[in-house]
Amino acid sequence: MAIASAPPAMNAKRANINNGVNHHSESTTTMLSVTQLATACGVSRTTVLYYERQGLLQPAYRSDNGYRWYGAKQQQQLQAILAYRGFGISTKEIAPLLHTCDADQQEQALQRQFQRLETEVLQLRQQQRAIMMLLKRPQSLTAAPVDKAGWVAIMQDLGFSEHDMQQWHRRFEQMAPEDHLRFLQSLQLDEHQIKQIRDHSR
Repeated sequence: MAIASAPPAMNAKRANINNGVNHHSESTTTMLSVTQLATACGVSRTTVLYYERQGLLQPAYRSDNGYRWYGAKQQQQLQAILAYRGFGISTKEIAPLLHTCDADQQEQALQRQFQRLETEVLQLRQQQRAIMMLLKRPQSLTAAPVDKAGWVAIMQDLGFSEHDMQQWHRRFEQMAPEDHLRFLQSLQLDEHQIKQIRDHSR
């Protein structure tokens, strides 16, 4: 991959940086533009700028014409950000991890994310069981629709708590709001009850 060489204006800017404005020790000939950094890390230019807006990644410095330039340190930071995001860790949680060498803190963040994923997997399995039960009893969705009490009883038989059912409705509303609405109507709920459930699911 070609490495961008610094324009003349950048050399002047570097002189100011070396005077204490934003000192760095890397040669300008090894610096990458935002597009080159994105390409090197396999992401889009928009992604790099997004992480800058989130306060996770800043250029090593900017030239007089406003161009961003990144060094090896910033490339490593971006790779770390992408790794954490690949684990599903939020940008808010990533910020402190980028500025610590504390292995325990990093491990705790990964453990928290692992527990969240475990919870999500459990909820998905519960939803699968609910769907499988209905598939085995197709008449319950056609000739003899299940009312609210019947549906709650089914979910409780599958091990759903009140919180689990709320989460189920929340996911349903987020993924397929129109289907969720039709489902609630099939439970013979009045408009006020339907609105209340949907409002709590958003």
